[in-house]
Amino acid sequence: MLLIHLNEPPRVALAGVGVHGAAVAREVFRLPDLWQLHLYGYAGELVIDGTPHPIRPGHVSLVPPDAPVEFRYLGRSEHLFAHLWLPETGEPSPVPVMQDAGAQASALSELLHNAIAAAPGSPARASAEIWTALWRVVRLPPPVLQGAPHPAVTLAVAHIEAHLARPLAVPDVARAAQVSHNQLTRLFRAETGDTVTAYIRRRRLHRARHLLLESTLSIPAVAASVGIADLQAFNKACRRELGASPRAVRATAASTAAKGAPVPPAV
Repeated sequence: MLLIHLNEPPRVALAGVGVHGAAVAREVFRLPDLWQLHLYGYAGELVIDGTPHPIRPGHVSLVPPDAPVEFRYLGRSEHLFAHLWLPETGEPSPVPVMQDAGAQASALSELLHNAIAAAPGSPARASAEIWTALWRVVRLPPPVLQGAPHPAVTLAVAHIEAHLARPLAVPDVARAAQVSHNQLTRLFRAETGDTVTAYIRRRRLHRARHLLLESTLSIPAVAASVGIADLQAFNKACRRELGASPRAVRATAASTAAKGAPVPPAV
C-alpha cells in the first residue's frame, strides 16, 4: 500500500498514450523523480521490486519514484499515462499499487484524455484533470474477495453505462468486455439475472424516468438522451418498464408536486 499526498495539485511532467509490446515483450526501467499513473487497455503484468501485479483492461496503477518496474506484454499493448510530481506534505491517503477501476474506468479515461489534450498549452488544466483522477483512484472501493463480479461483466456494465445514449448491440458490448457474445450472455445472466438486452433496456428506462420526473426536457429529447430516438419505440418501452406512457409519467410528477407532496425518487 502506498501513501500519497493530495492536498495540493500535482505537477504533470508528461501525459500521453503509450503503445508497447509490438517490438518487445518485456521492458525494465525506472523514473528516478516521477510518479507513474497508468490506465490500462490490455492484459499483461507489472512487476515492482519483484512483486507481480496482473494487468487487465480497466485496471489503474500508481508507481512511486525510483521504483524498478518491469512490464510484460502479450502483444500490442496500449495505455494512458501521466508522469508527475506529487506534494510531499499534508494528510496521506493510502492507495494500492494496482486496482480495478471498474465502473470508474470510463471517467478516469476521460480525465486522462483531457489532461493529454491540455498539457501542451495549459499545464494548469492538465494538473487539475490529473488531480481529479488521483482523487478518484484513492477513493475506488476495495475489492470484494468473495462474490466479486466477473471482470467481463464489470467491463460490460461500464461500457453500457458510458454509452446508454448510443446504439448498443450485444456483440459490441461483448467486444468491449473482451469475451464472445455467448460467453457474455452466460456470464451476465449468472451475475445479474438479466440478459444483456434486458439490462440495457432497464438502465435506459431508469434514466428516462429520472429525466421525465426531474427535468423539463422535451419527451423527444429524453428519448434521444437514452438511446431510443424512435418515439413510438420509446412510448412502448415506457409502458412496458414504467407502466405508463412518457406523458403519464411526467403528469404524475406534476400532479404530485402541485399537491405539495415530494416526488418519489426514480428507482
